[in-house]
Amino acid sequence: MRVARINGVGLHYADEGPQDGRAVVFANSLGTDLRLWDALLPHLPEGLRLVRYDKRGHGLSEAGPISIETLADDAAGLIRHLGLRDVVFVGLSVGGQIGLSLAARHGDLLRGLVVSNSAARIGSAEMWLDRIAALRAGGLESIGAATMERWFSPGFRAQGGAGLWQRMLERQPLAGYIACCEAIAATDLSAAAAQLALPVRLIAGSADGSTPPEVVRATAALIPGAGYDEIPGAGHLPCVEVPEAHARLLTDFLKEVGHVRPV
Repeated sequence: MRVARINGVGLHYADEGPQDGRAVVFANSLGTDLRLWDALLPHLPEGLRLVRYDKRGHGLSEAGPISIETLADDAAGLIRHLGLRDVVFVGLSVGGQIGLSLAARHGDLLRGLVVSNSAARIGSAEMWLDRIAALRAGGLESIGAATMERWFSPGFRAQGGAGLWQRMLERQPLAGYIACCEAIAATDLSAAAAQLALPVRLIAGSADGSTPPEVVRATAALIPGAGYDEIPGAGHLPCVEVPEAHARLLTDFLKEVGHVRPV
């Protein structure tokens, strides 16, 4: 296990692939850790340097004050700590909001950005406050089953695929999860998204109950030149449900921005 001291917080991360490979950095969703990407990575082209990390308050990383801006600054700090340049940043759900904020605040670090199953604004402040109240009353276990219905398609749940992820959710640090909910409730990156000037691809799942396709499309429409793809039948975590399809879209984008070396 690797830990980097970034902005006063210990961030747990994984760094795989050749050290001179072109870097792809992954930011995971609310309620998950860096293992979110395990099934997707084998389907990516060889030769890439693949960096994943647990955002503060999640997984094995330490906690601390949390806002989307703080989380974006953590991502920038980790990129600089590892000496990476021209990174393609891939963020899912709140990870996508981290990516949008990172591109706005530290765009010099990035070659391109993939925003998966995310949007400039996710839900309403009232929705997040209701969730926080439920968490304070009953803990993460009180929202586990309902969250799986939003995260995964009915077919995936029927096959028993959601159980592992519900356990991961319920074992996250409660304080870190609540702090991230508060950060998302306070976030609207619409103005920042409209000012981005780098290659951006947005990805949605047609069966996503957390960030439905129309929400993702609306954010794509804000960003000059942004692309949009939708995975039929996929829920909120396509890297888990349909990792090959998710990886194909990511690989297409990596080729478009010149991140995959010619064979």
